[in-house]
Amino acid sequence: MDSILSILIGLGLSAACGFRVFVPLLVMSLASRADVGHLSLGSGFAWIGSTPALIAFSVATVLEIAGYYIPWVDNLLDAVATPTAIVAGILVTASAVGDMSPFLRWSLAILAGGGTAAAFQGITATARSVSSLTTGGLGNPVVATVEAGGSAILSVLAITLPVLAVLIVFGLLFFGIRRLLGRRAGRPGRPARAA
Repeated sequence: MDSILSILIGLGLSAACGFRVFVPLLVMSLASRADVGHLSLGSGFAWIGSTPALIAFSVATVLEIAGYYIPWVDNLLDAVATPTAIVAGILVTASAVGDMSPFLRWSLAILAGGGTAAAFQGITATARSVSSLTTGGLGNPVVATVEAGGSAILSVLAITLPVLAVLIVFGLLFFGIRRLLGRRAGRPGRPARAA
């Protein structure tokens, strides 16, 4: 049961990395220091709860969130955030999944953690691009607020209520993919579906 919970925690945190890279790492650092929820860091990952890591994650979180409130700079941040979110998704999953063989841990971290973070980062980058094009960047602070809040809430839920967090992840993936596919179907030059 502990292995399943740790996998669910890793998936929830990796999805949160797709919204904001450093928020889940900051929440992990705080949770490991406070011994809150179901989080126990795997071997070799105790550094996440160290004071230098907590300071670094705090500063990085503030800078990342602030950068997303500057129109058009946020789109540039997405170019950097995409590979960084994937790496962070791999890291948080590997650190949450502790009682497995290294091969299984890293395979799971790369495929499930990195893949989940990449999917959510892709959805958020698309939402920001649509917002930039339709509002000239004026709607991007709303998108940034939703993403930062979503990352924080999902990170806390992943550690305290991992089953609920993963249900939310699947729901958001379903909704996000459906919206993206719906936008493609509505493009000019394609036949409209009959109602």
